[in-house]
Amino acid sequence: MRDRGSDIVTLAEHFVVRFAQETGKVINRITTPTLTMLMSYPWPGNVRELENVIHRAVILTEDDAIHGYNLPLSLQTPVLSGQGRPYGLVARLEAMEYEMLVEALRLHHGNFTEAARELGLTRRTMGLRMKKYRLDYREFRREGSPDGRPLLDRLKHGPEGGTP
Repeated sequence: MRDRGSDIVTLAEHFVVRFAQETGKVINRITTPTLTMLMSYPWPGNVRELENVIHRAVILTEDDAIHGYNLPLSLQTPVLSGQGRPYGLVARLEAMEYEMLVEALRLHHGNFTEAARELGLTRRTMGLRMKKYRLDYREFRREGSPDGRPLLDRLKHGPEGGTP
């Protein structure tokens, strides 16, 4: 299953719809960092494991999206490579901060000022945090990325259009 990233996304979305209906929740999306985590995980338990992970995430979410922090710790990847402490408090806080930055930029289509305003940050602080995670607001523009492909497409198929 790990070799078929698009299948993971399709199955995850299917399970979100199913479990949202069962629990009576309205869940509209899986955040981009969460999709990245799902596609990076090797899935030794295959589809059943993915189903259980999504079921748990649907139960835990408190808004209309599945976030990385709704996933089990084993799926939560450290945001900055080389951290060496993937399960520590700092790594988890950084993962949450990264996800919030990405979501704000995505929701505001790369509008740096609006994303900062939504997060309650100054433009300067937003810029410093984006630099920390190597985020570029241009990658979140309506048209997608500088190469013309949407961010989700690049996550699914890798930077050159093949499989990651």
